[in-house]
Amino acid sequence: MFPHMKLATLPVLLSRHPQVADAEGVCYGRKDMTLMAGWEPVAAGLLTLAKGIGSSVIYTSPSSRCLAVAQKIAERSGLPVLQDDRLQELYFGCWEGLAWADIPRQALDHWASDPEGFSPPGGENGKSLQERVQAFWSDLLRLARPALVISHGGPLRLLDGLARGIKQPDLLAPSMPQGSSRLYYVSV
Repeated sequence: MFPHMKLATLPVLLSRHPQVADAEGVCYGRKDMTLMAGWEPVAAGLLTLAKGIGSSVIYTSPSSRCLAVAQKIAERSGLPVLQDDRLQELYFGCWEGLAWADIPRQALDHWASDPEGFSPPGGENGKSLQERVQAFWSDLLRLARPALVISHGGPLRLLDGLARGIKQPDLLAPSMPQGSSRLYYVSV
């Protein structure tokens, strides 16, 4: 790099949807879930943060629990909302809506031992999740627009790693808590 050139940074605000109702102990993945009452202050806080970083767009999972937050922010800010299927949660197939306790322990152990290759019956494997999230991230960096991204635990654990410069984020890394956000200034 030439000494006179400055490295540009892109503000990216990653946010996980607020808490959902009736989710305790349930594998819900892409299942439509209702946000818990009182979620609106999360949207108000995100609006403040999005304005603070000069966000020009809101990218969101099409899931209602993410889209509702994005639309509430857009109503107050005028920011465009772009739904992106690549931001959807991992699809758990036949496990969707089951209590975690009702999923065979052997299947959960198999998933934990091979998160990239294992697919729940009729569902999606971790490699597919990685590929679509990486494609979204590449497009986000290429477009270089300050952005708010609203998504789910699975995609956000990968986006969080990518934002920190990790080329292959861990599929089993802890995810952001529901209703939380993290701001990154990413080199572009």
